[in-house]
Amino acid sequence: MAQNISYFKQKGDSYVIASSVGLVFSLGMVFFIVIIILAKGLGFFWPRTLEYLKLEQGKAYLGELWAKETKIMSTADGEKVRMKEIQLKIGNRDIYGLDFTWLQENEILERDQPEKAVTFERWEYGNFYGFIRSLQFAGEKINDTDKNLLHRVDEAHQKAMNNKERINELEGDINKLTKPLTKVQREISVLEISPEINTDQGQQKLLELQNKASNIEIEIAEEYQVLTNKIEKLYFENYSIYVNVETADSQNKDLHLSNVVRFYAPNQMNIFEKSWIYAKKLAEFIFAEPRESNTEGGVFPAIFGTVMMVLLMSIAVVPLGVLAAIYLNEYAKQGTIIRLIRLSVNNLAGVPSIVFGVFGLGFFIYTIGGTIDQLLFSNKLPEPTFGTGGIFWASLTLALLTLPVVVVATEEGILAVPKSNKEGALALGSTRWQMIRKIVLPNAMPGILTGVILAISRGAGEVAPLMITGVVKLAPALPLDVTFPFLHLDRKFMHLGFHIYDVGFQSPNVEAAKPMVYTTALLLILIVVILNLLAIYMRNRLRKKYKGATF
Repeated sequence: MAQNISYFKQKGDSYVIASSVGLVFSLGMVFFIVIIILAKGLGFFWPRTLEYLKLEQGKAYLGELWAKETKIMSTADGEKVRMKEIQLKIGNRDIYGLDFTWLQENEILERDQPEKAVTFERWEYGNFYGFIRSLQFAGEKINDTDKNLLHRVDEAHQKAMNNKERINELEGDINKLTKPLTKVQREISVLEISPEINTDQGQQKLLELQNKASNIEIEIAEEYQVLTNKIEKLYFENYSIYVNVETADSQNKDLHLSNVVRFYAPNQMNIFEKSWIYAKKLAEFIFAEPRESNTEGGVFPAIFGTVMMVLLMSIAVVPLGVLAAIYLNEYAKQGTIIRLIRLSVNNLAGVPSIVFGVFGLGFFIYTIGGTIDQLLFSNKLPEPTFGTGGIFWASLTLALLTLPVVVVATEEGILAVPKSNKEGALALGSTRWQMIRKIVLPNAMPGILTGVILAISRGAGEVAPLMITGVVKLAPALPLDVTFPFLHLDRKFMHLGFHIYDVGFQSPNVEAAKPMVYTTALLLILIVVILNLLAIYMRNRLRKKYKGATF
């Protein structure tokens, strides 16, 4: 028996089994995490059935069943009893002051799923649950006795949404119209706080700017009044489009349909109708902007910011990492100094990410950004342009963070190129740079892309450095748009990783935000996987192209 165990150890089967068990355990944890995120996240968009609950105390609630729990409680006699509780999302935050409540099942006297119960998703204050009693639209009042009430409400909602869209367009026209005036007023404000205001030249300049502002006001006054009148008319029309909704406890509230994103009666809907609502809510999550302190709506600005930051980071880190690796392996004389440099590069990979963020704040933002503002944007000071956080500085900070990964991976790729290939190229009369460009770089490209893959995975999930170099809770504009110069590197941006942190830990309504945390985490994983798959695809193609080399 002892001989068999000794032979088993010498053969190495025990290590093979241990390795396979470790692999299975690791894959199981990853699979478990993904399943939890999928279950908790994707179910958030499904239109849930509305339940009406009436309690012993006479209270009544209407809402979505959110969770169930069994608690062990002590009675007055000290006896332990198991108490079942349910968590109900009651919405109507502007009435009740909270979104959720826990109810004991033994206190429920009546439980029903009324067909006429309606869910209203609003731009503010979250969901509203109730029963539509009347609709005020087009100068007439339509009561709930009308069989086509929901259809008429949908028609009124479309009208209110069209008016709201038109209001946004007109407000955009006003912003364009007043832009020259805003620019002059800003110049006046900057001049008034500058030392120049105390000189005769400053006073003369101030008078000129004030006259210029007055002339612009006269020029745009008529058009401005026309646009303002149109907006007021649309606001008044939307104010007269509303529904009267009764809550489960018989409270009435008028909901203006211009403040409603969508509404539906889930208890009347079949699986296909619910699937259509699910698809629309999922599309809204991906392509719309956030609302309600990021706990509702979409995350498109965060998706855009994450992808753009990763691309800018890759553009910055790849050339630096590749050039550094080429110099260390092909040009530098190997010795103590080079070994110290390699040791330093490897040690950089272990530095906490927040340290890179502090370095980016001090070097990129305050030093380089402040200098750029002094040289190129002095007319905008004291308001900084590049001397504050932005997507450019955040990308450069993450480029430094991931630089060691790219350098090490590129060195491995260069060392994998057969020495005979390099010597053959030099023997045929090529220069060292020609040999590197034609032999080393093409054959080392899979290794370089391996470094890019690792850098993308590391950079896309980092949050700490971004919090002090440019990421914000809500960005008013995207870094890339149709306005010249199109790519605005100085703008702040949103990021999915920071969005998860903000919604999960900084939200005023954490309980309602939990599903958004899971869904955003799933989206971040998906984006990282897609970016990595693209890099892996390119690497595999290069491997096939240069399959004569040993990688």
